[in-house]
Amino acid sequence: MSFIDDINNLDPNNPGGWPLPVKLIVFAFVFVAIVAGGWYYDITKQQKELVELEKHEFEQIEKLERKQKKAANLKALRVQMKEMEQSFGDMLRQLPNKTEVAGLLIDISQTGLASGLEFKLFEPLKESPKEFYAELPIKLTVTGNYHQFGEFVSGVASLPRIVTTHDIAIKSVNKKELTGLLEMSAVAKTYRALEEEN
Repeated sequence: MSFIDDINNLDPNNPGGWPLPVKLIVFAFVFVAIVAGGWYYDITKQQKELVELEKHEFEQIEKLERKQKKAANLKALRVQMKEMEQSFGDMLRQLPNKTEVAGLLIDISQTGLASGLEFKLFEPLKESPKEFYAELPIKLTVTGNYHQFGEFVSGVASLPRIVTTHDIAIKSVNKKELTGLLEMSAVAKTYRALEEEN
């Protein structure tokens, strides 16, 4: 009896009576099917989980490296922060307090007079509070020449307290006569620290 005859005469209801070579082939086929099924359902699932875990690990390593760089710069940042706080404190000390504002207004007008300017308007406007300081604008209109204007603006900039000049407009006083007399209108702003009131 040949192997092919053995396969043709197999009784599917009695696998125990099958010849040994057929049993081995069926066993090998079932084994391969189980391994393939297990690979497909279990191993591929684990591979996906592994890819996700590797991605998560990569993100965590990047996060750790960023934190490590910050930690390495922490000492320098603290030094820089201390310098900034000191610089900020120095600037705050340059802001006049409420009692010094009147003296500062006198200093600004005296600087203009010392420069040879004639004041047509010197009008302190309403104080405008900001986050930690108040802005004190002063509307100015003066007459003089370019050199006197330059001397005035330079003098205001060198005052011990912070004063800035904005909205500068210069025009000729009398266009018919070439006298060289000019009119400058501007807004000088000084700043007052609000911290003292809180």
